[in-house]
Amino acid sequence: MSKKQLYSSTDKMSDIICDNYSLLQVMSRFGLPLGFGDHSVEEVCKNSHVDCPTFLAVANFINKGHSRSSLPQTEISVESLMVYLKNAHHYFLDFQLPTIRRKLLEAIDCSMDNEVTFLILKFFDSYVKEVRNHMSYEDMYVFTYVEKLLKGKKSEDYDINMFVRHHDHIDEKLTELKNSIIKYYPVSKKGYMMNAVLFDIFNCEKDLVSHNAVEDHLFVPAVLQLEEEVMKNLDHQNTSNKVEETNDKEETKSAQDDLSQREKEIICCVVKGMSNKEIAENLFISVHTVITHRRNIARKLQIHSPTLLTVYAIVNKLVDISEVKVGI
Repeated sequence: MSKKQLYSSTDKMSDIICDNYSLLQVMSRFGLPLGFGDHSVEEVCKNSHVDCPTFLAVANFINKGHSRSSLPQTEISVESLMVYLKNAHHYFLDFQLPTIRRKLLEAIDCSMDNEVTFLILKFFDSYVKEVRNHMSYEDMYVFTYVEKLLKGKKSEDYDINMFVRHHDHIDEKLTELKNSIIKYYPVSKKGYMMNAVLFDIFNCEKDLVSHNAVEDHLFVPAVLQLEEEVMKNLDHQNTSNKVEETNDKEETKSAQDDLSQREKEIICCVVKGMSNKEIAENLFISVHTVITHRRNIARKLQIHSPTLLTVYAIVNKLVDISEVKVGI
């Protein structure tokens, strides 16, 4: 563990790697390449389009042994942290665990008539299958759920607390394997090779502990906050829609109340298919007065189409549908 308190965005990336070389894994999982010269952490992150506060949050959390005092005080990017976790899955499943198995096969002395050696390999294969299932679940369900959250959508049948309740620590069986090799593996000419395997298993165990801690103490709280924000936005949107609907109804009612009795009579005549001249003769007014009334109706109702005026008249019970002239 480094003696440095907390890394900052102005630190040189090369300095923090030399301070704690295990952060090379953090870099690679965020997609940060080597060859960054004397650039600061902020500059290196910016050049690779990585959220700097999120990188520092993970680096400081791991560097300080998962201490709660190192937890970030600022918001982190859920999207950037999810990239980190996905790349970690690829590293474990496609590189680290296959490498350990290959070395384990090389280290096992097949000439020895001892069932322990084969049981160790069988136990390891069973463990890898369990890890694959664990991480596949997160890839298929947890990350898919979070991706929807990032788009402002909330699932009705899943939330991050379901992940928390079923999140087991996959490093525990690896600890059992390590202890079994140390205590029960028979003496062999390839002892140095098995020691090298053990060294890799110790590192993998430590890496998995860090991975689980990042999920529990950084990822889950960030997703909980995201869930809260999405729910607030959805509630606000639903409230706004209801207010708009209420306003629309009130505006329609207000517009109808503003109509004079004469204007309502003219609407009825229009939807019955009468011309301006026929309306004037029917109501004993001039054609000019009819036109003026129709303009006022259009302004009050914001309706300029005879078809929509017909719909309005029917909905507001000014006419019966049987009175409407088809083809208006």
